[in-house]
Amino acid sequence: MTAKRPAFRVMKNGYDRFAVDDAVEQYAEQVETLEKKNLLYQQQLSQREAELDALKQKYTELENSIDGRREAAEEIARLSLREANDIIASAESNADAIVREALTTARLILVDLSKLYKDADVVKDGMSDQLQKMLEELDQFRIPEMPDMRWLQEAERKLKEE
Repeated sequence: MTAKRPAFRVMKNGYDRFAVDDAVEQYAEQVETLEKKNLLYQQQLSQREAELDALKQKYTELENSIDGRREAAEEIARLSLREANDIIASAESNADAIVREALTTARLILVDLSKLYKDADVVKDGMSDQLQKMLEELDQFRIPEMPDMRWLQEAERKLKEE
């Protein structure tokens, strides 16, 4: 933002005091407005960062939940196979029926596991996409630059010299 440099009438003892006071007041209002906007942008950035942190935490919780489910599913599969082997070894006379039952149970468990793995990957991909979009939005967010304050210091110095 480039402000037009004011021109003041030269008076007997310096510049027109009222014109200088008006210009300083206008610049002070502009500075105040810019500071308010900057504060608002900083608050918005803080909110977005908090939202990003919340999403990251939620993502981590989901990952942990998925890992727990995977471990539980693997444990279930291991237990099912162990149980199937024990049943087969202890019941030779009914081996065919027991084997069919164990394989059916194992298949259902594996189908459920497969569904869980697919659901977990879908959730993970979705969260990754959302996090990526949020990061892109944060990367595009820009805070405006503060105006050069040297002109105000010069004006104050000149006023003090009068």
